[in-house]
Amino acid sequence: MTTTRRDFLRSAAAAGLGAALPLRALAEDGFAALTARAARLQLLPDSYPPTEIWGYDSTIPGPEIRVKQGERVRRRFANALPQDSSVHWHGIRIDNAMDGVAGVTQAPVAPGDSFDYDFAAPDAGTYWYHAHNRSWEQVARGLHGPLIVEEAEAPDVDREEVLVLDDWLLNPESGQIDDSFDHPMMMSHGGRIGNYITTNGRYNLSLPARRHERLRLRLINASNARIFPLKLSGLAGWIVALDGMPLAAPSPVEDVLVLGPAQRADLIVDVLAQEGEDADLVHVDDPDAFSQVVFPVSGTASQSRRAPPAALPPNPNMNMPDLAGATPLRLVMSGGAMGRMQSAILNGERKGFRELAASGYFWAFNDMADMTETPLADLSMGEPVRLEIVNDTVFPHAMHLHGMHFREVSDKGEFGPLRDTIVMGGGETREIAFTADNPGDWLFHCHMLSHAPSGMMTWLRVT
Repeated sequence: MTTTRRDFLRSAAAAGLGAALPLRALAEDGFAALTARAARLQLLPDSYPPTEIWGYDSTIPGPEIRVKQGERVRRRFANALPQDSSVHWHGIRIDNAMDGVAGVTQAPVAPGDSFDYDFAAPDAGTYWYHAHNRSWEQVARGLHGPLIVEEAEAPDVDREEVLVLDDWLLNPESGQIDDSFDHPMMMSHGGRIGNYITTNGRYNLSLPARRHERLRLRLINASNARIFPLKLSGLAGWIVALDGMPLAAPSPVEDVLVLGPAQRADLIVDVLAQEGEDADLVHVDDPDAFSQVVFPVSGTASQSRRAPPAALPPNPNMNMPDLAGATPLRLVMSGGAMGRMQSAILNGERKGFRELAASGYFWAFNDMADMTETPLADLSMGEPVRLEIVNDTVFPHAMHLHGMHFREVSDKGEFGPLRDTIVMGGGETREIAFTADNPGDWLFHCHMLSHAPSGMMTWLRVT
């Protein structure tokens, strides 16, 4: 399909990076190595020099970690970076000590040190892992990768593709990553939005396909702040899981699929384009649209489409929370550029917005601009919760709950799908509900990663 782009490289076709990953030997104690280090890779076209990135095992995205449901993930994380780091296993309902949040669930891993992550993967689905110390910088430099947990019985598809969507903020002259990670504009506005969009480290990734082939597409939004609006062209299909959790029934993809930062979607799609044509996963970028992934069609898998797919098998503990007996909570977001926040509490003292901004804080949760010593709520094991979230800002925010999944509750009291991240539009009020069924201290923060350190972090305790 014809594409147009508006940034400095919108007509470029970049050399690819998502190379085949080498097999890595296990240590005698069963841990595979996962090393964060700097590397120089040809992210941009050959007319540009290699770009220095930070990658797990020197790749972007990091190595795909794939296990079967119930198996253990065992990785010895080694930090070869010039900064402290840690690894968060996003969306997996695991033991609190393995959640990887530096300063909350573990001490940060210093340069030259290592940390052993060892946990069972209880839920099948599409997950990912990423740095969780200075994540607004480290994730933007490339520290993320897919984590796939396979169902005991795979769906009836011809093949699957893991598609990691990302954007990069690059200097158009040098081709290097722009180092303005702590810039107040990014902290106080919509976050760090890149000018170069990739899938699996490639611009306009091309994957061959056959007419009437059935594909499972595992989509992961690994960007710092970009919201990806996506459509199908020459493809028709269904959403079968969101944020790793299976839907009760496949939902046809009829319009734009919106994937916020940190969100995932599993699609089962049929290739409808004719032989010699292209099918596309289209990025709808008003007023332009371009192919996020192109599927050149060659050959025929079958003469006709097969029947709609069955639902994926449910994961454990997907029951609806008890709304009648739920504990009510409220979280009000305030601040940001063009916001109405006049002041907030920082380090126990009320400070005006200018004073907050001078300290690097632009947002507040419930009038608190920094992480509090006491949690938003101290919950008992098994306690149901209703949490009203008020976005009293003009910007969208992707709120992510660690350790547990939740369901959005409609005005009619109906439950939405089970998720771990919800995108809140400016001025919106939404309600989520969940059962506090995983003990520990769990972060709840905005996954527009520049927003979290500048005021949009809180936490819940489950005891």
